[in-house]
Amino acid sequence: MNLLDPAWAGRNYRIQTAATVVSGLGNAAAPIATAFAVLHSGEHWGSTEVGYVTAARTVPLVVLLLVGGAIADRLPRHLVMVGANLFNAASQAVLAALVLLGHPSLWALMALSAAGGAGQAFYAPAAEGVILRAVPAAHAAKAFSVFRMAMNGASIAGAALGGLLVATAGPGWVLAADAACFALAAALRVGLRPEPAAERGSARPSLARELLVGWREFTARRWLWAIVLQFGLINACVLAVEAVYGPVVAERRMGGAGAWGVAMAALSVGMVLAGPLMTRWQPRRLLLVGNGGVFLFGLPRWRWRWSGRCRWSRRRCSWPARAPRCSWWAGW
Repeated sequence: MNLLDPAWAGRNYRIQTAATVVSGLGNAAAPIATAFAVLHSGEHWGSTEVGYVTAARTVPLVVLLLVGGAIADRLPRHLVMVGANLFNAASQAVLAALVLLGHPSLWALMALSAAGGAGQAFYAPAAEGVILRAVPAAHAAKAFSVFRMAMNGASIAGAALGGLLVATAGPGWVLAADAACFALAAALRVGLRPEPAAERGSARPSLARELLVGWREFTARRWLWAIVLQFGLINACVLAVEAVYGPVVAERRMGGAGAWGVAMAALSVGMVLAGPLMTRWQPRRLLLVGNGGVFLFGLPRWRWRWSGRCRWSRRRCSWPARAPRCSWWAGW
């Protein structure tokens, strides 16, 4: 199979993949820029303030995700994605302007971070089915693996470049670049061909009714809510380290944003390396295999625990430990 030009990749698949790569570059750099913008905005600001800003983005993302899914089922998905991208471009542009002007208030950082989370809550459900609907069912697994390879390649480049640019040009310019990436992604997604109206359905129950039915279907499947609960706990632990504690440690002990950008880039290496494998190997019990990778999630934290007080040359050895935990995500 030619991964660079697969025969099954149609127009929508190519556009969505290209737009995801563009926005992925900015998305990988933005958390680094936001964290260091917070650290540089207040004389005594640290992990507490970074935690507030991170939570401000996470809460609306979680709360509005179900609503975003219901909206995506009712409206053309490509228009929902374009609208969400433009909303994120505007919020990031305002955030960039405040940071460039100097010393934004904590409430302003939290409000704009919350706006970014809200935009993502409407974008993610709409984008979820575009890739799989754009290719024949027989090639769905391969298509998703190639898509994940492209997305994680963008994450590697975005995190590394983001950390470097934060260290050299400042976080405000990185946030401005993220806004431009969102705007370009929106422009690309305008070219997506809408799915037939019949697939969305003409007569639908109320939004509240759909949410209630969806909740009942979710709670009725034990394997589903158990996995969601599992990864909710895991993501909470990971987010605390990568979005809050990590940037503070990098600022104080590792030399700043450049080092943290390289560390974050290593997170996606495993998924990129695993991508070609997952285009050819489809295990019979995907959930079991995917959950096997959960045990690797703790390796970077364990390594960091023992290398946290070591010199730079030893601390950088913890980065490769981050990559293996991602290797199974393509299969998941």
